[in-house]
Amino acid sequence: MNSFKIHINDKEIDANEGERILDIARREKIHIPSLCHHSDLEPHESCRLCMVEVEGDKNLRASCALLAKPGMKIYTDTPTTQKALKINLALLFSQHEDNCEHCGRVEKCKLHEYAEKYAACGNIHIDRKKKLPKFQFGPSIFLDQSKCINCQNCSDMCSKQTKGGFITLKQAGETFEMFPSEEKNIDCIYCGQCIMHCPVGALSEIESYSEVKKLLKDKTKKVVFQFAPSVRTSLGEEFGMPLGTNVTDKIFAALKKVGAYKIFDTSFAADVTIIEEAAELLEKIAKGDNTTMISSCCPAWVKYAEFYEPELLKYLTTVRSPQIILGGLIKTYWVEKENLDLRDIVSVSIMPCTAKKFEIEREELFVDGKRPIDYVLTVRELAKLLKELNVDLNKIEPDESDKDILANPSGAGEIFGAGGGVLEAALRTVYQKLTGQELENLEFKPLHEFKRTKMAEVTIGGKTLKVVAVSGMENAKKILEEIKADPTKYAYVEIMACPGGCIGGGGQPIPIDDEIRKARAAGLYSTDEKRKVRTSHGNPGIDILYAEFLNDKKNKHKICHTTYEKRKKGEIKKI
Repeated sequence: MNSFKIHINDKEIDANEGERILDIARREKIHIPSLCHHSDLEPHESCRLCMVEVEGDKNLRASCALLAKPGMKIYTDTPTTQKALKINLALLFSQHEDNCEHCGRVEKCKLHEYAEKYAACGNIHIDRKKKLPKFQFGPSIFLDQSKCINCQNCSDMCSKQTKGGFITLKQAGETFEMFPSEEKNIDCIYCGQCIMHCPVGALSEIESYSEVKKLLKDKTKKVVFQFAPSVRTSLGEEFGMPLGTNVTDKIFAALKKVGAYKIFDTSFAADVTIIEEAAELLEKIAKGDNTTMISSCCPAWVKYAEFYEPELLKYLTTVRSPQIILGGLIKTYWVEKENLDLRDIVSVSIMPCTAKKFEIEREELFVDGKRPIDYVLTVRELAKLLKELNVDLNKIEPDESDKDILANPSGAGEIFGAGGGVLEAALRTVYQKLTGQELENLEFKPLHEFKRTKMAEVTIGGKTLKVVAVSGMENAKKILEEIKADPTKYAYVEIMACPGGCIGGGGQPIPIDDEIRKARAAGLYSTDEKRKVRTSHGNPGIDILYAEFLNDKKNKHKICHTTYEKRKKGEIKKI
């Protein structure tokens, strides 16, 4: 890669061929305002806030798309750029309902921040979107057109995650607006990546934290919580902690303080998932069935498969996701063991994922005719709940006391949150089951690399297994085409709909980029390394659970396994 010198605000800077000016400025800590630019997406120059002057060029240029060239002289803060910035901010506000004080995104909204910083008036132009409709996608996602600035980040990301793009730009009278697709062959998979890439809060999750807040005050109810593996290294961001900080013990303490009756760790159910998935894979190997087995932990990926690729459903493992398994265990095994009345129990899960809100409504996942989970809160919702109840993670003392076995996972269960973690956890157990011996080195380094697609060949007991972990549906689509061409190419495939896996899920703190994803994943791997028990089959709680409850085939089937079928287009509500 060729490198050369450029100047930004008279400062000499090294640049590389192919780099864009905005990316170089950010690397050098030179501030250039921008809303629509995101490292996951190709630049499209829609917000026009990142305009810069280029010596020798009569026109201002959008720095997000401007490629660096040798000898360039760039100026970011001149009277001309400042005038353009204020005009463009005012124009953006004409596409955005001026109701910032009631917006849940206001603390992290760049549009609001820039308007205050640059004294840009938000009501110079008529608010032309105030009366536009709002849409609800299933039980998961909310689109408020009155806040949309038409940057198209959501549609660009959605086209990567679906086939054809569920959120699209359509003509509405004399203007163009973002709408959910009405095409029968295009549907939302509820992954929430549109939310993660929306710069102004026009997209959000369907919130449940207010209902949970009320239930915590209801003395007739026992509210129990579980929290997903990735939550432990992302929640701290909402309280200003360094990226990747593990706050597991603080989560226990915080939830106890707000009135939780009991707290469980979804990572324990991840251990159950691994025991069941390993058994399924080993059974296939024993039968000489060389066709692939695909993970089913990610509900957005499962929705994608059921809607877009139903011919591939036969390759999905029948094992339920950890959230659903633990929810089922809480409402059967735990309630019976504690001699509690199920009618008093409210089960709440804290997830990095908006698709989990859809997952709990799937009737095929009900246990004895009841939902395993009553409410799903995203990480963002949990942060709101704690803040409204005056709980600061920075100040609360860690507390792991009074733990049930369902709250004690192995390290293998905790790495589920990182892309490749499910695959690595499975390999640790498959190795032991095939050879009768424990792996000397439990870490599969190729799976720790921060890549969207991670491939490895593993020889276990004389058998060579080709495996792959892929995150982001744009990348998964390529693997799916390979499976269609040759169902025996891979022994095991882990698919996570969100880039980076659950650490980049649609319910995680905003903003998101690869550096943030890397830090969250590193926190999970560090947690695993410190665990005394690092394999799912080595977790003593797993032995107890199987001896007391899952040794019964009926219990195991209703708690741990499911079926899939071709799914129709989901409901879209116009509000």
